[in-house]
Amino acid sequence: MSLASVSTVALSLLILGMFLVMVLNLNNMASNLESQVQISVYLQEGLSDLETREIGTKITKLPGVNQVLFIGKEEAMSRFKQRLGEQQSILKALDGNNPLPNAFEVKMDRPERVKPVAQAIAQFKGVENAKFGQEVVEQLFALTKMVRILGVVLIGFLALAALFIISNTIRLTVFARRKEIGIMKYVGATDWFIRWPFLLEGIILGFSGALVAVLLINELYSALIQQVYESLAFLPLIPQDPFITNISIALLVIGTVIGALGSTISLRKFMQV
Repeated sequence: MSLASVSTVALSLLILGMFLVMVLNLNNMASNLESQVQISVYLQEGLSDLETREIGTKITKLPGVNQVLFIGKEEAMSRFKQRLGEQQSILKALDGNNPLPNAFEVKMDRPERVKPVAQAIAQFKGVENAKFGQEVVEQLFALTKMVRILGVVLIGFLALAALFIISNTIRLTVFARRKEIGIMKYVGATDWFIRWPFLLEGIILGFSGALVAVLLINELYSALIQQVYESLAFLPLIPQDPFITNISIALLVIGTVIGALGSTISLRKFMQV
């Protein structure tokens, strides 16, 4: 019965832990995508160097601006050629002319500030327009928000499911000893005298199951990190240390608390003799 309890705790917390790892990594990827959102500020033709620098200074002073990078016409054309790759023949239509404007790339500290800052920059004298891919960015923000909300809801649901499954499993161990509990009540044992051994047993079972889950998650995440770094290095996974250490501590605490709660909840019925 104890082995069944430990296995149930381990399986429940393994599922919870793996889902927690997945949600936190998805949240990290979402934050990484949000941090890459930037404003492209295109300048009007014919501006002097002084006017260009003044615009850059004004942008720098706006709230939330982390970095302002000047992109000249030549550099913009060089980047454009790199994006074209083998389709350089498209440039023949330009006949050697460079129609690309001077520009600034602006990076923000928080994604929600992108839109108001872009609107403010667009009003500056000498600025042709300020773009940040509004539709794509708003869809990205909506998606990342949904991922976070859904993650929290599902983690909460899985935690409740784990508590239900574990408490019912521990209830079986209590049920198997219901006659012993009744006899102790009849001979005058106090509630806490009866409760403490079961409470300690629940804590040990919860901790043991959580320990098994933690060891498995450590091995699985280590293998995943190695595989991703070898084949999909561009994916921004959270480094194993101290991420998995924190997850492990959380699962051990959750397992111990759920074990104690499971024993407490299960004992209530059988204490009423």
